[in-house]
Amino acid sequence: MKVLVTGSAGFIGYHLANYLLERGDEVVGLDSINDYYDINLKYGRLKQSGIYANDIKEEEEIKSSIYQNYTFTKSNLENDIYLSNLFNKHKFDVVINLAAQAGVRYSLSNPKAYIKSNIEGFVNILEACRHNNVKNLVYASSSSVYGSNTKVPFSVHDNVDHPVSLYAASKKSNELMAHTYSHLFGLPTTGLRFFTVYGPWGRPDMALFIFTKAIIEGKPIDVFNYGNMVRDFTYINDIVKGIVKTIDNPAKPNEDWNSNSPDPASSKAPYNIYNIGNSSPIKLLDFIEAIEEKLGMNAKMNKMPIQPGDVPFTYADVTDLTKNFDYKPKTNIREGVANFIEWYLNFYNYGN
Repeated sequence: MKVLVTGSAGFIGYHLANYLLERGDEVVGLDSINDYYDINLKYGRLKQSGIYANDIKEEEEIKSSIYQNYTFTKSNLENDIYLSNLFNKHKFDVVINLAAQAGVRYSLSNPKAYIKSNIEGFVNILEACRHNNVKNLVYASSSSVYGSNTKVPFSVHDNVDHPVSLYAASKKSNELMAHTYSHLFGLPTTGLRFFTVYGPWGRPDMALFIFTKAIIEGKPIDVFNYGNMVRDFTYINDIVKGIVKTIDNPAKPNEDWNSNSPDPASSKAPYNIYNIGNSSPIKLLDFIEAIEEKLGMNAKMNKMPIQPGDVPFTYADVTDLTKNFDYKPKTNIREGVANFIEWYLNFYNYGN
């Protein structure tokens, strides 16, 4: 297939693009390479995929030196004219939209970034797919849409009308807009609610990266909600395998549709929502213990109240994904944490 992966210099996008390239798909990667976090990490990921450039110009297309079937271009989703031209030129079969302004806490200080990228940008993706006969749109949602829900595990059949951060609200809006395009134009769309993704090449604003760096440097780590946090940590390889299942199986209209059902998953449109998580929540203090064990160092903890926009626990019900695609995450927390730390020590030249 010919596939567009937006956010391909990002954590999940990098791993997904490489997986698709390895299996023989033709991939075009798009990323704005913004400075939300260290761009050297983004360029480092691109170099692993054969995109050797430290300063890529806007709208420039660069061919990989490793994969003949990989082209990278730099742009943001708000650039609707370039996006339209890109779609018209490449005639994509499938689009995977992972590009977004990420982070719950950052949305408190820079809300407009989320409106531009996550809402305006997503509308541009929908329009480009609609007008270019794209056969399947898969896009990143988030477990944060569950907001103040207290029923666990979180199910895609639960109501999610009470987000507690603008980031979560922007992701919920993506699901609503996608449904509209599926309903009006027959565009198959699948939204994926990711649960705390971690692993090698991860984002520096995530807990594993922050904690590892601080422990190595002998600095204290901020442990919110006094450590009483629970997260459904999901290893990157398990995330990618789940995404690929939905890439290869576009959403179809629900034959059992009931117009009286309050369940959004019962829509007649070619529209799906799935949780992708490990479905095995881990206590934050146990997560920190796994880091300490691998590093052979003890963490200095600064225990603090929960932050605005944060939720105390996440727990994915992956029943639908398992039923439809036999999805079974396999990576336990100690194995995943150890893999990340080995990558981290190597990338930042510790001990060399």
